[in-house]
Amino acid sequence: MHKVFGYSDFRPPQDIIIAHLLAGKDALVLMPTGGGKSLCYQIPALTLPGTAVIISPLIALMDDQVQALRRRKIPAAALHSAASPAQQEEIERALGAGELRILYCAPERILQERTLRLLRTVPISLLAIDEAHCVAQWGPHFRPEYRQMGRLRTLFPRVPRVALTATADLASRQEIRESLALAEAQIFVQSFDRPNIRYRMQQGSSGREALAEFLRQQRGSGIVYCLSRRKVEDTASWLQGLGYRALPYHAGLSAELRSAHQRDFLSNRAQIMVATIAFGMGIDKADVRFVAHLNLPKSIEAYYQETGRAGRDGQAAEAWLHYGLQDLLLLRQMIQQSGAAPEQQQSEEERLQAMLDLTEEVGCRRQRLLGYFGETLAHPCGNCDNCLRPPPLWDASEAAQMALSAAYRSGQRCGVQHLIDILLGRDTSRVRQAQHHRLPVFGIGHKLPPRDWQQVFRHLLARGYLQPHPQGGLVLHGSSRPILRKEQRIWLRAVEAVSSCSAKPRKRSWS
Repeated sequence: MHKVFGYSDFRPPQDIIIAHLLAGKDALVLMPTGGGKSLCYQIPALTLPGTAVIISPLIALMDDQVQALRRRKIPAAALHSAASPAQQEEIERALGAGELRILYCAPERILQERTLRLLRTVPISLLAIDEAHCVAQWGPHFRPEYRQMGRLRTLFPRVPRVALTATADLASRQEIRESLALAEAQIFVQSFDRPNIRYRMQQGSSGREALAEFLRQQRGSGIVYCLSRRKVEDTASWLQGLGYRALPYHAGLSAELRSAHQRDFLSNRAQIMVATIAFGMGIDKADVRFVAHLNLPKSIEAYYQETGRAGRDGQAAEAWLHYGLQDLLLLRQMIQQSGAAPEQQQSEEERLQAMLDLTEEVGCRRQRLLGYFGETLAHPCGNCDNCLRPPPLWDASEAAQMALSAAYRSGQRCGVQHLIDILLGRDTSRVRQAQHHRLPVFGIGHKLPPRDWQQVFRHLLARGYLQPHPQGGLVLHGSSRPILRKEQRIWLRAVEAVSSCSAKPRKRSWS
């Protein structure tokens, strides 16, 4: 550890994990981003005789780690589709000759018969499956080969195996163990708390305006995550127009351009990387000062994984999220149209719901975030927006009743904007054509401004009281009955309180 990597001390439980693997036992390792997962398999790889094989999901990730190992004079290589035939032939020759201590391999590549035949001819010291959360979060759709890694237990029964990830709740851990045939593996969990990261969340419709305000408060480099490739491109161009050195990164760009943009970001020639979730996995940049989300992540695991790329040097960093009603509708629609099995859709819905609960949290966000991973924080963290500026709340119970009534009386076939028009008494052509100006709820919500009605509908959708119908419109769920019967009260944060954690709060009420 000291001679090759330059560290004087282990970060617990690194030493215990390494000893466990050196004893020939399997392990599942959960450590936050920047916690030192790679040392847990790299040190055994240099200690045990033979070649360690590391299964990794991204070419850029593998190449970065190989280059870092080679700079330390460690013979390493990466076998993947981007390598030329000559390069692949040389890697296979070096592997067969016993010249490699560490071989990185894509999940698709390692399962090819050619690769398996080659691996059976050389001594394998260790099998490491990095970014193991792909098994639970992306496996059925994104990388189905991850879920076949359990075959390695049968093919290499005497080789110790370790799966590593920065994020997995209790259900995901069980799914990883089952899929990777690690039922008997010991689980090592480092604290998920990243106290140097400040968590801030905003809701509303003007994401760009909010992002511009957030960036004016930042120094250093950062990442802005968007849900789609088009939004990545548009946001990068917009930031360039504001004078920022911003670059796009998504799977639609060529491999050469992605690599060039990543190099510019790592070398600080670019200040901001605007990206889809395809960027950042395993990135070796410790001084990322902020991570911003312009769309709602689909799960807490995804949110934690992405925000964990900030502040890996232990210095203060920011995790900022802006979300709107359209994010929620789009993510729910994506789940419904995914074609996944019903149980998988249910699992994705539950993960999305947990993420929504985090955004709607009015207490300490870090306590809820850590609680999701089964970890307890005894006291509020003092370093999230809700702790730094406790939000004033307003009683939205009557507004929620009106919103639900409008959805029901209009036939549960209308979208949010149409329902808001009804409640505000807007005599639009669509309202008149549907005869909704004759409804008893027409105009009853005129005292509340449109942005607050957006907030009410966001909350009702987030909590599942209203649910989008696949054919369009919003339908009432059975859980909405206590609200309609005035048996359940709804409290929401005042909209003014979400503009920034330094904004002066202002109390408001329904009347």
